[in-house]
Amino acid sequence: MPEGYLFKAIITVIAILIFLISRKITTSIIHSFSKKSEMKEGREAVVIRLFNLLLLVLLFVIIFTIWGVEKDNVLLTLTSVFTVIGVAMFAQWSLLSNITAGILLFFSFPFRIGDIIRIQDKDFPTEGRIVDIKAFYLLLITKDGEQISYPNNLLLQKGIVILSPDHFETHEKNTLQE
Repeated sequence: MPEGYLFKAIITVIAILIFLISRKITTSIIHSFSKKSEMKEGREAVVIRLFNLLLLVLLFVIIFTIWGVEKDNVLLTLTSVFTVIGVAMFAQWSLLSNITAGILLFFSFPFRIGDIIRIQDKDFPTEGRIVDIKAFYLLLITKDGEQISYPNNLLLQKGIVILSPDHFETHEKNTLQE
């Protein structure tokens, strides 16, 4: 094996080791963050998968750079792949925006499971107790016992009011007295 290839192989192995260590550290950080903020394991798993994908893409870019793959060939291939994906996903933009919003909600956690919220929507105001926060939607139970799923991307666009815990109880007492 020529000396240049040996050097590239060693650098590639080092890049893979750094990738594996980074994956472990990222998973650990997300897990500890999730534990502190009392998030569900399902949400944690989604965020971990997305960060691992990002690290994997970065690894491939580094390996392509190490081995001197001509950027024109890589760019042509990536452009073709992203064009196909873009056309296929154009109709699914809300799916991607919900995933992104789910990640933002995971890290900012303005509300938690068990909180009672009011979504300030002019046409369809919604109020309920948060039962679960998924990657794509938030699940609410209303005062009437209805389950409502609300897309995460809309949660970032609407005003959210976090109500006091006894809000449902007060409403139920007033309803019974009428």
